[in-house]
Amino acid sequence: MEEITKKKILLVEDDPNFGAILRDYLLMGDFDVVLAKNGMEGFEKFRKENFDLCILDVMMPYKDGFTLAKEIREKNKQVPIIFLTAKNMREDVLKGYKVGADDYLNKPFDSEVLMLKVKAIIQRKHFENNNESTKFEFQIGKFHLNSKLRFLTIEGEEPIKLSPKENELLKMLILHENDLMPRELALTKIWRDDNYFTSRSMDVYIAKLRKYLKLDPNVEILNVHGEGFRLVVKEK
Repeated sequence: MEEITKKKILLVEDDPNFGAILRDYLLMGDFDVVLAKNGMEGFEKFRKENFDLCILDVMMPYKDGFTLAKEIREKNKQVPIIFLTAKNMREDVLKGYKVGADDYLNKPFDSEVLMLKVKAIIQRKHFENNNESTKFEFQIGKFHLNSKLRFLTIEGEEPIKLSPKENELLKMLILHENDLMPRELALTKIWRDDNYFTSRSMDVYIAKLRKYLKLDPNVEILNVHGEGFRLVVKEK
């Protein structure tokens, strides 16, 4: 029987007690975890090994999490990155997404939430890496999306031609199906900026997509207050 290789996580955290607790918790989740105590050590470890995900503390001596993330992204554009921070500052969240973060957690946080995020992101990245360049057709409930032609179709109705942003937004929601799609992530990846105007613009596009998706009562875009959106596809 073929042995399943454990997913490897780079954890960079300058608080030795918290880092050890987090490492042990992730080990219990059947991950292989490498712990580094600062950004410089974290990058050295990243250069020497291959990782499936990086968890980076933002506030660290010698090299902060944002600088480390930029260096990691220069070497590997695909590896998922989660930031941990004690500061609940919107500017930090935006800065994190702009340097390529996949998600963000403010300390203190529920360790179970971190575990769920880690598993969801690794699974999603695996799907994206295997399919993003070739896959352009998606099934969402009774809907079929052809993201290359930008057609959203459902049996018995005229096909809906999506605008480029509607198409990108729906595809991103599909890739996060039944999981949180962070608002800031969509804004920085699709609109390339997050400000009052782009945020209101995205709300308009979400409203348009909701209108289209009403044709299938089992498909719904939910608001997650202050966080983002979830595309929920209910099982019949």
